[in-house]
This record gives sequence, C-alpha cells and structure tokens, in this order.
Amino acid sequence: MKQSAREKIITTGVQMVALAGYTATGVDSVLKTAGVPKGSFYHHFGTKENFGMEVINLFAEEYASKLHSFLDDQTFPPLKRIRNYFEHSIEHLGEEKFSKGCLIGNLGQELAGQNERFQERLAEVFCDWLNLFAACLREAQQAGELNQKLDAEAVASFLLSGWEGAILRAKVMRSVEPLRHFVDIMYATVLVR
Repeated sequence: MKQSAREKIITTGVQMVALAGYTATGVDSVLKTAGVPKGSFYHHFGTKENFGMEVINLFAEEYASKLHSFLDDQTFPPLKRIRNYFEHSIEHLGEEKFSKGCLIGNLGQELAGQNERFQERLAEVFCDWLNLFAACLREAQQAGELNQKLDAEAVASFLLSGWEGAILRAKVMRSVEPLRHFVDIMYATVLVR
C-alpha cells in the first residue's frame, strides 16, 4: 500500500530520529530522504515539534504492537513471554550494532528536561509499556510462577527502568553484556516464585 506524503515523512522521521536524535534531525534532511516537497511538511505538521510528536506516536504504536505480540502470546507461560521479548530485543539490538537503542528512552534523555509537551507524552508511553508488563506479571502470579506478595506494578516499573538502563549501557558499550546481565539477574532474583 502506497504511503501518503504525511506517512512517508513520519516513518522516515522515526528512522532518522532513532539514529541521530530529535535535535540533530533536520526537517530538510527528513524531506529529502522521504522524497517529499517542503510544503508537505508545513501543511501536515506546521512545526517541528508537531512532527516530533507524530514520530513519538508512530513509534509508540508500533512498539506497543510488538510488546503485545510477545506479552499476549498464550502459547507460553507469562514469565517466558517476557523472556522471549527480552531475548528477541537483545538479538535485534545486536543486529543493529546498538546504533539506535530505544527511541523513547533516547528522546526522554534528550528532551524531557527541555520540552514539557514531549516529557508528558514520553511519560505516557512509558506508563503504557509498564501496564503491559504489569498485566503479564499479574498473569504470572495467578499461574503460580511469581510471588503473589510482590506488587506487579512496582516490579514492572523496576523491570522497565532496569531494561532501559541496560539498553543505554549496551548502546554506549556496543555490547550485549549489560542486557544479558540484566535479564539473567532479573530471572535469578526477582522473577522467581
């Protein structure tokens, strides 16, 4: 299916912002890469900030679908679903040679202190992800896989914070090691009965 000019600009923006960051990604370079005239940008977005919000929204939507594909997969027990997500992500980040990391995490570090609109939207995305992990963890508790005394939301928050930090370190170190340590220690100490 052919993409509209607006869709081309946003999908190109996701790729470019993931590699270079929001501030370093120029509107002209996005339009040139997308093969779209400059007037289309201002017609569809008006400002770079509005464009940035759409980049966040598209990435968040696509990543939520990815998370659902793992965390809702009833062919595996809940804790295995989470592990499958981690293992897939480790492989994917390695294939990309740690060039991108997590777009939402990257933008959080770059923009959260500078722009309240971005900060609020990024916080919403993290909250959505946290809720998906918490739901899977509650399933694990109901299945007897995870200690029922644990607060699923708090564990999901800890898991997400640790994972995002491990992704950042993996990107800086250009190594799978921080990710592997995170997953192995989570499953040896926290995600146990």
